[in-house]
Amino acid sequence: MAHRTAIARMMQAYWRMTRSLTLGAQGCILDGEGRVLLIRHTYRPGWHFPGGGVERGEATLTALTRELDEEAGVELTGPPRLFGIYTNFRVFPGDHIALFVVREFVQPVAPVPTREIAEHGFFARDRLPEGTITPVRSRLAEILDGKAVSATW
Repeated sequence: MAHRTAIARMMQAYWRMTRSLTLGAQGCILDGEGRVLLIRHTYRPGWHFPGGGVERGEATLTALTRELDEEAGVELTGPPRLFGIYTNFRVFPGDHIALFVVREFVQPVAPVPTREIAEHGFFARDRLPEGTITPVRSRLAEILDGKAVSATW
């Protein structure tokens, strides 16, 4: 685990030096019972929305589609809704996250743990797992409770 964390830090340092702006795409996936899909990575603490970086020359929606499949085995069956674009300058200056709300999807096969994803699950809003990061809780309040949308992740 420490080895993977070191690699992640090195990659982030590289991105900081080579890119003036980075963009990630994440999905708040809500099932028919109102549960949210969260994942736990092997290389960073906490429970997060699935998603990842948008590569050079890649559309944001394409990145979201790819990341949902890779991390959670989720396939879109309808258009996701862009909810907001957030600054994530705590990670490094120039980082932004595009958050999509996904309600139309299938998960043909539940993914097994990988080198990147330790576990995943659908959770009721009032039963989020211990370690759910504050930004996830804040985004759920914005999406589900109508709380004012922040500009900051």
